[in-house]
Amino acid sequence: MRPRAVVAGGAGFIGFHFVSRLLNEGFDVVIVDNLATGTHRNVTDLLAGNRCEFVEHDVCQPLVVSGPVDYLVNLACPASPADFSRIPVEIMRSCSEGTYNLLEIALHKRAQFLHASTSEIYGDPEIHPQSEDYTGNVNIAGPRAVYDEGKRYAETLIHTYHRQFDMPVHIARIFNTYGPRMRPDDGRAVSNFCVQALTGQPLTIYGNGQQTRCFCYVEDLVDGLFRLMTSEHTGPFNMGSSQEISVQELAEKAIKLAGSSSQIEYLPLLHPDDPKRRRPALERIQEALGFAPTTDLDTGLQATLDWFQQVITPERA
Repeated sequence: MRPRAVVAGGAGFIGFHFVSRLLNEGFDVVIVDNLATGTHRNVTDLLAGNRCEFVEHDVCQPLVVSGPVDYLVNLACPASPADFSRIPVEIMRSCSEGTYNLLEIALHKRAQFLHASTSEIYGDPEIHPQSEDYTGNVNIAGPRAVYDEGKRYAETLIHTYHRQFDMPVHIARIFNTYGPRMRPDDGRAVSNFCVQALTGQPLTIYGNGQQTRCFCYVEDLVDGLFRLMTSEHTGPFNMGSSQEISVQELAEKAIKLAGSSSQIEYLPLLHPDDPKRRRPALERIQEALGFAPTTDLDTGLQATLDWFQQVITPERA
């Protein structure tokens, strides 16, 4: 009998790639998504086979899933900084009520629970790189806190279910991820830079561009998520790349790879709590799961540019 997984947020960017991996591994999959940030195209492409079904549903509302469930995967939360001010209450409810509803399903189905947490729980970190033992530096009154604190709450709730009900849980703290199937308008640095470079617009950098990030190609991330889900490890585990690069260097790389004549434009920071430096300590996940990203930034960014070249409209081009 094939294993069966319910993937909340399966119509989103990471969700699409993770569901694809599950199908390739022989799983049956139920996608649950309200399409707030997921796309119809992703759903249509995933439903091409006969081992995947789609339920349009907001996880903040109770959900009944018929049949057996072996794994419940929680990828359901808007993650773009542009969403922090656009739908802040929805983000907090997704992290709190949504996680609770999904945990209840996993509990009653005796399913393993995989949760996508985030590097944002570290806030604007005071240590570098960030290890899993670091408790973070989050401004709970700032506009980013709806996501930061929401994800911190979700981790606490998941650990509580693990302790109280002996539920098998797995927590991944995802660092910046990029690749095909990102939305052109999601407001993240990689998607902004790719679309702007391809359309000849100025590449907009918020701040001085010296903020650093580590960008992990989505297929590498999905491999880590699958390893974690099918392991006996709880975590949390940092999951991402350790190749640190400044936002300005990323913009310059996007212009070069796109063969663009775009210039760089500097704008004020959108959020005052924007992290200045971010790099995951990966020793724990490397030792436990053998996780090691293999896609270099130039290769992954070129694949992402190729994707955006296909989906941007003629009007924007």
